Amino acid sequence: MKYNKIKRAKFINRPNRFIANVEIDGKREVVHVKNTGRCKEIFVEGTTVILEEGSNPNRKTKYSIIAGYKGDLLINTDSQVPNTVVYDAIVNNKIEEIQNVTHIKREATFGKSRFDIYFEKGDKKGFIEVKGVTLEHEGVCKFPDAPTKRGAKHIYELIEAKNQGYKSYILFLVQMEGMKYFMPNDEVDPEFGQALRLAYEHGVEILVYDCVVREDEIDIGKKLDFVLI
Repeated sequence: MKYNKIKRAKFINRPNRFIANVEIDGKREVVHVKNTGRCKEIFVEGTTVILEEGSNPNRKTKYSIIAGYKGDLLINTDSQVPNTVVYDAIVNNKIEEIQNVTHIKREATFGKSRFDIYFEKGDKKGFIEVKGVTLEHEGVCKFPDAPTKRGAKHIYELIEAKNQGYKSYILFLVQMEGMKYFMPNDEVDPEFGQALRLAYEHGVEILVYDCVVREDEIDIGKKLDFVLI
């Protein structure tokens, strides 16, 4: 997926989840943050962030942060992009476990949840819940970076879908390259980790893929291992 009209800036601070102050060409400007997670290890004062210029002339902010550097590592922080990346990857048969689907659509309701992707392959039907991962430490990527009741709820619904005969997947899209493996962030949200392990025991398939990330682009990358211990 390509971004249009990107620009580098220097991160200053983040007054709340939705906006940040940055320095563009020596001038301070308020920008939108396309990620309500903490991202505190990325959004550090002085770091270089990547902005995308908005196309709507009526929006309150001209730019949105879509990525940031953590040292030499470029991490895409756009929480709206993982669903698109995964959807396109499935359509183009880039995810080895889910290929040659006969029908696919974005967002589908099951029970009290709305899953990110619904697909059919012949007489088989399935749901995919996509989680974007931006947190890493020494090559280990983790999710979530903040407590998420909604995340555990989705997993329990995936278990129910599996029990009713649907193929059920949770796909963690790591929005960076070069990571060793993935694991749930039990220190931040132990309930999510417990739910993920329960789902695995009930046959929900866990997939982890990294991304090829450039300042103006993000695409599906390689499959990664996961650890649930």
